[in-house]
Amino acid sequence: MLLAALLVLSAPAYADAPSAVRIGVNRMNLAWLSRSEQEKVLTDIAASGATDVRLSLSRPVDKSIEALAIAHRLGLRILLEIQLGNKSYYPRSAVPRTGHGRIWDVHRLSELDLPRYRKELHEALQRIDALGIRLEAIEPGNEINYAGYNGDLAVYPEPGARTPRSIAELRDRTRFERGLDNYVGALEISRSEVRQTVHSRDAAVISAGLSDMSAAEADRRGMERLDPREFVALLRERGIDGLVDAYGIHIYPGRKAAPAIAARVRSLLDFCQTAASGKSCWVTEWGIANLARSCPLDDRSRGEAIGAMRAAFDELGEAGRLKAAYYYDWDTEPSYSLWRCDKLSPAGAAAIGAADRAGAQAR
Repeated sequence: MLLAALLVLSAPAYADAPSAVRIGVNRMNLAWLSRSEQEKVLTDIAASGATDVRLSLSRPVDKSIEALAIAHRLGLRILLEIQLGNKSYYPRSAVPRTGHGRIWDVHRLSELDLPRYRKELHEALQRIDALGIRLEAIEPGNEINYAGYNGDLAVYPEPGARTPRSIAELRDRTRFERGLDNYVGALEISRSEVRQTVHSRDAAVISAGLSDMSAAEADRRGMERLDPREFVALLRERGIDGLVDAYGIHIYPGRKAAPAIAARVRSLLDFCQTAASGKSCWVTEWGIANLARSCPLDDRSRGEAIGAMRAAFDELGEAGRLKAAYYYDWDTEPSYSLWRCDKLSPAGAAAIGAADRAGAQAR
């Protein structure tokens, strides 16, 4: 899925106690907007009651940093997703893997130039730090277990064929594993560079949020992907636990009954552990679609599903296995957006806990 804004988890609309999970909202690719547009989007987010945002460091980097400065000035806490598709991190001779016109062409992690990555990231983080901006967390990469964001995974010329169910079935396992090694190297660099800042030296390092795409959906799209559990296991074999504070994961459960949503969340996050037994997780994207486009918006059905997600997140948070969840997205993805009809939708308020904070202030 595409990236968007972040909000830190707070109490569900039906509960008085605060949530054990940080709640946020995605608003990605603000670098593509003018400064005035950035200001409006981030002001709307802050005014809605949101406290945290997931923003991206992407090209053009100057514009990304402008957005971070605005968010910081507005008091929003920032999870920074570092887009590894940035061509500045690759040799000029590197050619992106084709998406055959069905999806964007992307660079291969196996060709990531680690010295270039260090240089570019160092410069960006030092510029961010010089502005007095504090990052709560950094997240190098996005959905790198899926061909949409990892060029070492194949996009088939035609969709419909059976795609791999494990690493053993990948078309180019050798190149893919070389990419995994590079990714771990990028994590090591990212941790080292953020520790050299003044304002963000204590920022959490989160591994790339992984796609929850099913094998059946990958078949329909004709794109390779690996199950998040297997992918995390492969990274752990390469020493990731010494480099990250938590694992990143994405969840798009579809419109289901509350028990089915809870079961889906528990199943997908079964590799998330407590600090005593392993690493916890950050859900850096989650979302429930509402296909309606009319105003005023009927958001009741989506609200029920969002309530079930929040309850499942809080259960995992109380157990110490989930630390944060960021809703996707604020205003750019028509079906998932929280900002509808020029205001925060009712389900959006429940997703980010805005109604809870307003009620607490009133009391």
